[in-house]
Amino acid sequence: MYCEKIAAVASAIETNIGKVIFGKEEQIRMVITAMLCRGHVLLDDIPGTGKTTLAKALAKSVSAGCKRIQFTPDLLPSDVTGINYFNQKSGDFVFRPGPVFTNILIADEINRTTPRTQSALLECMAEGQATVDGVTYPLETPFLVIATQNPIESQGTFPLPEAQNDRFFMKLSLGYPDPASERSVLSEYNGVSPLDTLTAVCTKADVEEACRAVAGITVSDSIKDYIIAIANATRESDRLRLGVSPRASLAMMRAAQAYAGISGRDYVLPDDVKKIAVPVLSHRIISRSRSTVRVTDANEVIISYIVDTVPAPIE
Repeated sequence: MYCEKIAAVASAIETNIGKVIFGKEEQIRMVITAMLCRGHVLLDDIPGTGKTTLAKALAKSVSAGCKRIQFTPDLLPSDVTGINYFNQKSGDFVFRPGPVFTNILIADEINRTTPRTQSALLECMAEGQATVDGVTYPLETPFLVIATQNPIESQGTFPLPEAQNDRFFMKLSLGYPDPASERSVLSEYNGVSPLDTLTAVCTKADVEEACRAVAGITVSDSIKDYIIAIANATRESDRLRLGVSPRASLAMMRAAQAYAGISGRDYVLPDDVKKIAVPVLSHRIISRSRSTVRVTDANEVIISYIVDTVPAPIE
């Protein structure tokens, strides 16, 4: 029953997003996995590969609130969380909610704003609430942040602090499409954008029910030990200055549960853990390498190597 609900919701959303994003089935599935774990996603990629389109397609696929923030250097924390303004008619201060009060928040080019504004979003992501002038306001559920950033630009950008990087459940990259997928892009986007005609395929109540069902997916003791072994391997690796935290281990387990449910199973396999390890862990480690290779790529290689070398349970 658990896996049937998860698989039904995930399949509907995946098929819908597939109408506008071509040849990226695994990345789409990972974004849905994060959503079913109530986790946030950082899309780290070069311009023009469909990061914002993917975020908008997910938002349109779920009949829920969606808002977008274009992050810029002059953006203030109050532009994210909201402000208290003086209402002359009532003679009182009134709270005007910011765009963070929604279900799906698209944070476009998040690394273009200052650390002060980035930290305003940190509480929202970590605690599901926003504090303005000493008053704490709960956010709606489900609440999902899909942030995008351009990894090749450095001028006018502010790298995300480690604490905020760790709050992202997954970090993904779409990459260039293969020739067949790019041909589909040229054909489908020649005229009316398919994104404009995309409609919702489920409600936020469906998503909430699927989120609760994830906890019912069975994780055996051997799978838990496997997850712990991978986490410990990052902490003991000579190639890393910082391994993953227990929060990352928990994220691995939850992601594996959701991935198993999406695959139609009510139990987790070692292959589920292997599938989600790189997007869940690669942005949570710090490498010792001084290589000129892009940091994200280097971290992914290290996590892939660790996953390949840690023995998987056979029962």
